[in-house]
Amino acid sequence: MSGSKIFRGMCTLVFCGLAAAPASAAPTAVSSGDTAWILTASALVLFMTLPGLALFYGGLVRSRNFLSILMQCFAITAVVSLLWMVAGYSLAFSVDGSPYVGSLTNAFLANLADIRSGLTIPENSFALFQMTFAVITPALIIGAIVERVRFGWLVGFTCLWTLIVYVPVARWVWGGGWLAQQGALDFAGGIVVHTTAGVAALLLAKLVGPRKGFPQQLMLPHSPSLTLAGAGMLWVGWFGFNGGSALAANGGAASAIIATHLAAAAAALTWIAAETVKVGKPTSIGIATGAVAGLATVTPAAGYVGPAMAIAMGVIGGLVCFYAVQVIRFKLRIDDSLDVFAVHGVGGIAGSLLVAVGLSPALGGTGYAGEMTMAGQFAAQSLGVGATALWTLGGTFVAARLMALVIPMRVSADDEREGLDIASHGERAWDMD
Repeated sequence: MSGSKIFRGMCTLVFCGLAAAPASAAPTAVSSGDTAWILTASALVLFMTLPGLALFYGGLVRSRNFLSILMQCFAITAVVSLLWMVAGYSLAFSVDGSPYVGSLTNAFLANLADIRSGLTIPENSFALFQMTFAVITPALIIGAIVERVRFGWLVGFTCLWTLIVYVPVARWVWGGGWLAQQGALDFAGGIVVHTTAGVAALLLAKLVGPRKGFPQQLMLPHSPSLTLAGAGMLWVGWFGFNGGSALAANGGAASAIIATHLAAAAAALTWIAAETVKVGKPTSIGIATGAVAGLATVTPAAGYVGPAMAIAMGVIGGLVCFYAVQVIRFKLRIDDSLDVFAVHGVGGIAGSLLVAVGLSPALGGTGYAGEMTMAGQFAAQSLGVGATALWTLGGTFVAARLMALVIPMRVSADDEREGLDIASHGERAWDMD
């Protein structure tokens, strides 16, 4: 072979190699480690609802209504899971559609990508993870209206509420929608989960009305031990809730879990300290509720803040939620039975606003995007919270009233007196004979 032919051949190889280099930068490959973590986190978040939330709420009600709480949590899990796969995921997270609602491109989980855009996990694992958030959000709401709502109405309301409220808000914040475009941040659900659930719970408590005997009659938890056990399950499951929201098995997930744990610990101690000052004794219900308040408060910021700020958020969450309970229950006399708004709503809103502070690198935060400032971020967070709260109020009212046209919201006075375990399900949770 002549020297000129060898030279031309080498040039061809070099040229083809250079030309092919950009094309060889294939889409990011699926990471088995990231995928395994998201599958594990999905199981942890579902564990928060079943059995964590079920036991946490169940222990707080009177014994004749314990089974009804477990039934409601189970039913919500089943119906929202199916609804999410049929249309919810597509309307919230399809890559096409508008900034306000997605399309039905991925209805029945059709046309999912091998890899979710911008991530290293299959899209079906992303859809599964997001499903568990859609499940627990309406399950949180039931704590405000326990012991007095009809089971059929609740199931129907859950379907309507998920489509009318949860899906659009998830689109706005997490699906690249208009709030995300305005700069609003929500790492794991302070706006999407806790603000929507808390605001909806407060409105429903007003619409349904108080339990018979409220506020004159003491309605003590029948099993603080079950509540404490349920709170422990929520605490552990929250590692998947917040850590999984990093959407990868990396340092960001570890930081989110550390922040989650520290905030819960700080809030739990803050709550029982405030309780001791006010009533003289720390209680198991207090330490459990305090931990959940801290978890709700740090959720929107878990991946953005450092350990010191996480502790501060736990202390703030514990205090503001503790006093919110006093205001809602004793001053406004609203029978938000298990303090859903005071704990989840107030905690989620406070944490969402504190994101603007926690992002500051001077406080150990991850920093602001682009030219965003603390004031600008606070404005974006306020917009996100305000718009979500208003939409939730309207959507919850519509869903509640529409379902009430088919099934009345409230059980009869006799059924309420007898307890929903027997009246609604024909069974007893506890056989004392």
